[in-house]
Amino acid sequence: MLPRFTILPALLLGLQLCELGQAEPPPSAWFAIRVVDAETGRGVPMVELETVNHLRFYTDSHGTVAFREPGLMDRQIFFHVRSHGYEFPKDTYDYRGVRLKTTAGTEAVLKLKRLNIAERLYRVTGAGIYRDSHLLGRGAPIERPLLNGSVFGSDSVVTAIYRGRLHWFWGDTNRPSYPLGNFHVPFATSQLPGQGGLDPGLGVDLTYAVGKNGFAKEAARMPGKGPTWIDGLVVLPDENQRPRLLAQYVKIKATLAVYERGVVQFDDERQQFGHRVTFPKDAPLFPHGHPFLHRADDGHEYVYFAGGLPMVRVRATLASYLDPSQYETHTFLRAGTETEVQRNPDGSLKLKWRRGLPKLSLKQVRQLIADGKIAAGESRIHLVDVETAKQVLTQHGSVYWNDHRQRWVMVISQSFGSSMLGEIWFAEAARPEGPWAYARKIVTHNDYSFYNPKQHPYFAKDGGRTLFFEATYTSSFSGNKHPTPLYDYNQVMYRLPLDDPRLNLPVPVYEQPGDAGPAWSMVRHGDAASRFFALPKLAKGTVAIGQDKKTGRLVRLAKAADALFHAAADPAALGQNYLVPLYEWTRTSQDQAVYSYGTKPPANGNWHRSAKPLGHVWPLPAELQITE
Repeated sequence: MLPRFTILPALLLGLQLCELGQAEPPPSAWFAIRVVDAETGRGVPMVELETVNHLRFYTDSHGTVAFREPGLMDRQIFFHVRSHGYEFPKDTYDYRGVRLKTTAGTEAVLKLKRLNIAERLYRVTGAGIYRDSHLLGRGAPIERPLLNGSVFGSDSVVTAIYRGRLHWFWGDTNRPSYPLGNFHVPFATSQLPGQGGLDPGLGVDLTYAVGKNGFAKEAARMPGKGPTWIDGLVVLPDENQRPRLLAQYVKIKATLAVYERGVVQFDDERQQFGHRVTFPKDAPLFPHGHPFLHRADDGHEYVYFAGGLPMVRVRATLASYLDPSQYETHTFLRAGTETEVQRNPDGSLKLKWRRGLPKLSLKQVRQLIADGKIAAGESRIHLVDVETAKQVLTQHGSVYWNDHRQRWVMVISQSFGSSMLGEIWFAEAARPEGPWAYARKIVTHNDYSFYNPKQHPYFAKDGGRTLFFEATYTSSFSGNKHPTPLYDYNQVMYRLPLDDPRLNLPVPVYEQPGDAGPAWSMVRHGDAASRFFALPKLAKGTVAIGQDKKTGRLVRLAKAADALFHAAADPAALGQNYLVPLYEWTRTSQDQAVYSYGTKPPANGNWHRSAKPLGHVWPLPAELQITE
């Protein structure tokens, strides 16, 4: 059997040499391969380059590989080129790869076509973030590009701005010296952009809190067996109006089941969390996920918890956060029941914030659908794929207000998509409560997990046009038996250009009754009812629709800039054949117009349908014929 060091992946050699104290070859001894995004010209991290004899190399966060393989230098070497969400062109024999002359001191540049809407930027955590750039003698934007806090890998992150710095807390974390690492919440801080911190397009300089051994120390060890995890991280004022950093903690059994939960508060002097309260085991609601603050229609400020859709909230006070009886969920179930569905006069679900009821679960929603009590499209734990009108089962994500879109935007992972947990979706809504409906995939993975995406609203650029988020890249739960060296079980940052035309998603169009006739708007006012969905921006194959000021009727417009909304002229041009025609209906006895899709006339009276539809619109999700 060969000694182990002879079969380690080649990309680990640089780190090994550093650890052993051996001199590294000079930069001129390496052949450089740089892989860039064909659209932006930026280096693409995590691209696999594989030789014919299965040596595998992976680009670092500059998109660079330093190649120096005995016996393979200064000759033609073929590399297969692969990367999640990116594509290299095929050659004559359908291989996606390239033949390169591996001459030391030279560089080859490869261009990848990005299939993802989001662009992969860099790895946030772990060892060797700029390993290959270091070997090539090139700089790195962060202070510790090879090893920081002795962290090899970390599970999902939660963050909060506290005392002028950004605080980062992770789940279970690996270390170099042993397979068992920190299971009680390591943490770091960083400066904010514009206040001494890096441009988020370049990276994040993390300052870890470390122990005497140099490894990231525990910040939230709670009594009891098993790991401690935290989420629901939020800053709230105490009784003296001093800001306090709070989080939910949970204690985990070997089966990954929660056996205890409560609240911890950060101690500024000790730089770690201390216990505040334990929640009853039967508490139906509790803090979780990635919170945000929002002043609701009742005039009070609340903490909303967006582990998935923001269906839980509590008043934004320290006392309320500590009291499980104060938590509310947004539900259509009658208080005291688990199956009695409430509806409005128009047939839509009657949603209300209620205390004492648990958040709707997947099992509960599926049973309500099976019993015919709600339609599949009314599910509050699914989104709708705008391409196919199929359901997207949400897993975990984050929601924040976006100034550019003037909407709440969601970045969320999917369960049981084209990969087990590796698909990331984008959706938006005018209110935190939704409706959250049509969504588009922005990141994909091939047999790999990329879960618990976390938006960073404080990193947003260009007035909110560019959004940043990260998630946990890991082979866990994926079935993949070949973890990506250095990258596996780490956080990877992406940026999302919100002006990408593919993110022009249908939103509700509301009808507001009035004395002078109904007014149409894409913003809900009062009890206005949504009648259909349409695009807020011009797109290829759409027509502009506006409301005639004199007659109040919806009409096609010559100028898209004056449009109230945009409808599809031809659904086939958009590739969305499930769209429905929007017709105008008028009474024969009076000049009154009603708009609805389909061929069935409105109730009560004799109606005449327009010969041609105004355009094609996206139906209310409740009326889609959806099967899981």
